[in-house]
Amino acid sequence: MSKPKIWLSSPHMGGNELNYIHQAFDENWVAPLGPNVSGFEQDLEKYLNADVHVAALSAGTAALHLALIMLGVSHGDEVICQSFTFSASANPITYLGARPVFVDSEAETWNMCPQALEEAIKDRVSKGKKPKAITVVHLYGMPAKMDEILEVAARYEVPVVEDAAEALGSTYKGRRCGTLGDFGILSFNGNKIITTSGGGALVCKTAEQKQRAVFLATQARDEAPHYQHSSIGFNYRMSNIVAGIGRGQMEVLDLRVEQRRANHAFYKEIFKDMSGVALLEEPSADFFSNHWLSAVTIDAERAGFDREQLRLRFLEENIESRPLWKPMHLQPVFADSPYYGGNVAESLFDSGLCLPSGSSLTDEDRSRIAEVLTAVTA
Repeated sequence: MSKPKIWLSSPHMGGNELNYIHQAFDENWVAPLGPNVSGFEQDLEKYLNADVHVAALSAGTAALHLALIMLGVSHGDEVICQSFTFSASANPITYLGARPVFVDSEAETWNMCPQALEEAIKDRVSKGKKPKAITVVHLYGMPAKMDEILEVAARYEVPVVEDAAEALGSTYKGRRCGTLGDFGILSFNGNKIITTSGGGALVCKTAEQKQRAVFLATQARDEAPHYQHSSIGFNYRMSNIVAGIGRGQMEVLDLRVEQRRANHAFYKEIFKDMSGVALLEEPSADFFSNHWLSAVTIDAERAGFDREQLRLRFLEENIESRPLWKPMHLQPVFADSPYYGGNVAESLFDSGLCLPSGSSLTDEDRSRIAEVLTAVTA
């Protein structure tokens, strides 16, 4: 009989989600509008603790798409994007007929390298292709070096879309991730720190931006007694049922951050005396990661095993782990896109592994994980 599956990052309900869902059914609010949607948006605005306005949407990808539309990105434009990320960060660029320009990471946070960013902007400008936007990602919950990135962006007058899909609950210099760029992106996919089963949000700086986002997300219907459309719209609004799950999840968000960070501390203790294994850590007190996923890089020569050996050892024990993201500039679909930087992202992909990090991990789960990590070094 096989051992129970330990997942990389599974949904974790808090208990009150059903109350909001039952209320929606009782009041017949089963539509992409209703009190749970507005309530969830207000909950997020309060949590983000900044002068922002949140539009709840069907996915983080939808939020990225709308952000680029609202920044005027269109066919033939170029958008700079972090290469070391999930494909959803880059795909919306292509939805608009624009071209992604990929940038390497720096080794401390694994996020966009400010130096490579400036190199990319200068070179694209010299070629007559000034980027229309920059998409920076807080990978695995670790905040990017936002001061340096925003300084470069401001100097060249390029707006920043902040992909905080993995970073709800993380902060940079005391400010919540998702509130630092011109637009912020959140995700509530099933594996995220809180989930609505599927969903996302666009974080806007003004009420007018939110109003525009909601207009576009609801098929861009003009004010008229009949159906009239002067703009292309999308079916991107979050439903009242899904938002009810989100409202229940918001009640336990701080606890989920605490639990993920406790997992990180568990791994830190295991790896403290293990040669050749480096855990992704905050580089200074300016960075506070929710540690959505705990991840390591493995120097095979020093550790005596490599990333793939550890992954397969976990698999034998019915424990899910996952290689780090394959950089976008190495993906076949983006083979013709420009790339700037060195080989930091490639090196991370070659040597890195995401470890089981779910907030619902039990002591028994951690014991099984520890046994594998101990055995692989034997």
